[in-house]
Amino acid sequence: MTSFPTSSPQKLLVTGATGFIGSRLALRAHQLGIDVLATGRAELHIESERLQELRAAGVRVEAGVLQDPALIDRLLRGRDTVIHLAAAQHEAEMPESYFRAVNVDAVRTLLGACRDHQVRRFVYGSTIGVYGEASESLLDEDSPLRPENVYANTKAEAEGIVQSFGRHFETCIVRIAETYGPGDRRLLKLFRSIARGHFVMIGSGNNRRQCIHVDDLTRGLLMAAKDSKAVGEKFVFAGKEIMTTHEMVRQIATVLERKPPRLKVPMWPFVAAAGVMETTLPPLHIAPPLHSRRLDFFRKSFVFSTTRAQSLLGFQPAIDFRTGAADTVNWYRARGLLPRPAVTQVADRQSA
Repeated sequence: MTSFPTSSPQKLLVTGATGFIGSRLALRAHQLGIDVLATGRAELHIESERLQELRAAGVRVEAGVLQDPALIDRLLRGRDTVIHLAAAQHEAEMPESYFRAVNVDAVRTLLGACRDHQVRRFVYGSTIGVYGEASESLLDEDSPLRPENVYANTKAEAEGIVQSFGRHFETCIVRIAETYGPGDRRLLKLFRSIARGHFVMIGSGNNRRQCIHVDDLTRGLLMAAKDSKAVGEKFVFAGKEIMTTHEMVRQIATVLERKPPRLKVPMWPFVAAAGVMETTLPPLHIAPPLHSRRLDFFRKSFVFSTTRAQSLLGFQPAIDFRTGAADTVNWYRARGLLPRPAVTQVADRQSA
């Protein structure tokens, strides 16, 4: 493995900074006094909202897409470290060519530009989706990859490209587990449905997961961008608890002070419906309201060994799920995204 000089990241570029994880990472880096430049799309309302939040906090942001070589050139001037989080992920209505352009071709172009600009370290934000099938066994960085969809396929391919640039500069790959916390909108529907008493479990709810709080994740990403032991490595960043989907829902209900949902429905009708929608709607450029990746929440099990991150980086997640869920609920309520408990409910609890 090629040896490079290492130092703390002084001039950091965060891509995908109008996404959930990227926005929280850019904010955290700025709070720590790191010279951070952030970039991301501003095409959706939530992306524009996050961009405004970053700018209001004093983070330098340049909106755009990484398919623009001129933008890449401007972004990399004077940068010594890149944490790459930009990706096509949830656009189920888009063809495979779109995912390939964003997740593979743009990564290759960015890496070439990093080489030309003499970037010191490149941290690639990958996904546990590269492991593919649900597994009851403990997965780690050396477990075989079995990506099952276009998103995971293109992320796995990009990992290989990142590794190939290891002869030019320091590289590190981080496979990110299911992430939640303040700033997340993906799980907002779950929290809302539980708060309103409308949640229905699809399937048994016995699939296992290892969610990581975004504050733990951003801390780990910055460690991967700094520590010399991260060079040339792959890491899985996952939470400290292994829990079933049923346990996850129960803990959210407890935080919301709601009764745990009990209604369950079988999985197979939803799988069949998702298959039909995925076949018929994308050619019409319509996002399927139900697709197989959405059902993965209820059926896939992923549990991980995080020994490598602990032994090489000293990274251990600190936030347990109940604390993190309460943190998330407070963030939602502060922004009016979740109803606050009724005054009568609060009074009843205080009397009790």
